[in-house]
Amino acid sequence: MSQLEVRDVTVRFQGLVALDTVSLSVSRGETVGLIGPNGAGKTTLFNAITGFQALTAGRVFLDDRDITPLRPDTRARLGIGRTFQTVQLISRLTTYDNILLGCQARMGNGLFSDGLRLPRSFRNEVLARREVDELIAFLGLEPYADRGVSELPLGVRRLVEIARALCLRPRLLLLDEAASGIGRDETGALQALFRRIRDTYAVSMLVVEHDVDFVMGLCDYVYVLDFGRLIARGVPDAVRRNQKVIAAYLGEEQHAAAAS
Repeated sequence: MSQLEVRDVTVRFQGLVALDTVSLSVSRGETVGLIGPNGAGKTTLFNAITGFQALTAGRVFLDDRDITPLRPDTRARLGIGRTFQTVQLISRLTTYDNILLGCQARMGNGLFSDGLRLPRSFRNEVLARREVDELIAFLGLEPYADRGVSELPLGVRRLVEIARALCLRPRLLLLDEAASGIGRDETGALQALFRRIRDTYAVSMLVVEHDVDFVMGLCDYVYVLDFGRLIARGVPDAVRRNQKVIAAYLGEEQHAAAAS
């Protein structure tokens, strides 16, 4: 059964077609990859799924519910968590406090309750801090817990953002370039961590990543975008051999070589 279903989604920006009748699905417990050259429309599709980008046409469904008209915060409460291509953390706060914000957003005590330290608010605070402690241990973030996130390497900041997203208890987790900032010698460990996250927290995953080898080694199924259109879909081995995919990535490499 599909947990996420994107049906014929089109997004236009003043005549420019960023997404052209794109459809994809993610089943429960599945890890799905979304790859494509720079500018293919990957992040635009994430924004369309999470409500940050209005659709020109098409629909988005979560567990058979049409969420197309819903705001991003409502979609998050229904179970969609995400990270961003550019890490979105509050730089003046510590790792611990950034993750804690995710729990507080889910619990929604409110200023009145928090200000008066009402029993419900106090109980939720205790539970939230327990969750944060568990996530920090699970993701190996103990050495960074009390450090400001602005001091941290990019790869660690991405783990902090994943931890904050998990605090919302998502059923579907969208990871946008979560492996960037991670050394190639660490990608195997990161793949294993993502599998543990999927299994431990019972989340499905949709992963946008520029590192094709990372996606192929992690995902059960892969979609490929190029110029806003799906050009391939299938299991990793089949996608890797697809001539349209090879041509799209060779074209990007040749463009980069010409510009250098």
